[in-house]
Amino acid sequence: MTVKLDVAGATSFALQSALGAYTDEAYTNAKKLSGTGIVSGNPQITKDTETYIGQMRWFKPLNAVINVASLTDSAAGSGQTFASDFLTYVKTVRTHGMTQVNLQKVVAQEDGLAKIARDFVETQTQDEHNALLAVLRGVAISEALNGCATGSGATGLGGQTFNNDPTDAKYGFYVDLGAAKPVIAASATAQGAARAEGFLQAIGMGYKDYEPAYLYLITSPEVMASLRSANLVDQDGVEEAGVMFQTIFGGKFRLVQTRANQSLSSGELTKLNTGAGVDIVGTKISFLVKPGALAMEPLSLEEPVGITKDAKSYKGGGSTDVWYRWGYVAHPAGYNWNGAVDAFPTDALYQTCVTGGVVDATLAGATVGVTTKGTWVRKATSALSLGILPVFHS
Repeated sequence: MTVKLDVAGATSFALQSALGAYTDEAYTNAKKLSGTGIVSGNPQITKDTETYIGQMRWFKPLNAVINVASLTDSAAGSGQTFASDFLTYVKTVRTHGMTQVNLQKVVAQEDGLAKIARDFVETQTQDEHNALLAVLRGVAISEALNGCATGSGATGLGGQTFNNDPTDAKYGFYVDLGAAKPVIAASATAQGAARAEGFLQAIGMGYKDYEPAYLYLITSPEVMASLRSANLVDQDGVEEAGVMFQTIFGGKFRLVQTRANQSLSSGELTKLNTGAGVDIVGTKISFLVKPGALAMEPLSLEEPVGITKDAKSYKGGGSTDVWYRWGYVAHPAGYNWNGAVDAFPTDALYQTCVTGGVVDATLAGATVGVTTKGTWVRKATSALSLGILPVFHS
């Protein structure tokens, strides 16, 4: 029988009188978004600004003024003007570390700090994945506020349709399939690709005549299983940066399967649907994402690793602290950071709302009114320039 020795001061280790070397249990966290093509750099992001935020600027598309020449009317022609805009992005810094009692190694024969060092890459990439997922959900909340609450100070008109004006911010950039599942059961009238008509309609409603060549479909194992059962997964996938993606519809959608919670809670949906706009019926979310729709630029930190030794602690036995530090700018294309600008944001603050200039801790606990907006506010002139299309479904 295996007996664990409970040694005070080294309770993190399974100690026995005779035992082989430690091995590392494999990580089984949710599959990460940070290694997919939805993430890219952005050379316009300047990371060495002095405050928590930075800004980038651009010229807006022209609304061309066309004159018709005349041989009889001497009036002057109307000249052309142009406009520019800017958006704000925010930096964040994360840390991870531990303290080890130096004399632990005498009884454990293992270095706990070595475990932290070995797994640091996993720790950082998991944090980046969590941040990206929070940004996706934050964009979904922002657009839902436009469509089902009081977008742009006026009553929201719901999500995208085949015919809505993509420059009208009262339409949220999302598609609500309502009570329908994205992949419906086979029937006499629904066979083959028609069973996933929901996703095909969503891309048409969202991007209209600017439909991208391909998108990433970030979805749950449940939806993935329904795609497989409908025999919609292509036989040949697409390889990208050494990663093989399964695809559907001849490579139109590259599938990113993750069990990470993408959907909004019942409390969040209830809060959104208390607005004056069109209620959202679908309770689950899959994301259609254009390549490079999320920018992630790493920050350069002066001391990414900090080591401190305290020789007098633990009655002279000593201790060692090791801390890892990293930072980045995570930013969705076409959006402005609308949250706090006096602190590094947490994942929770990436996905909440702002009312009257006050950042709410959570959407579920907020009072949604005519001034309520997401922490990400659309800055692109047209929704067709955006890269993240939430699809609500059942």
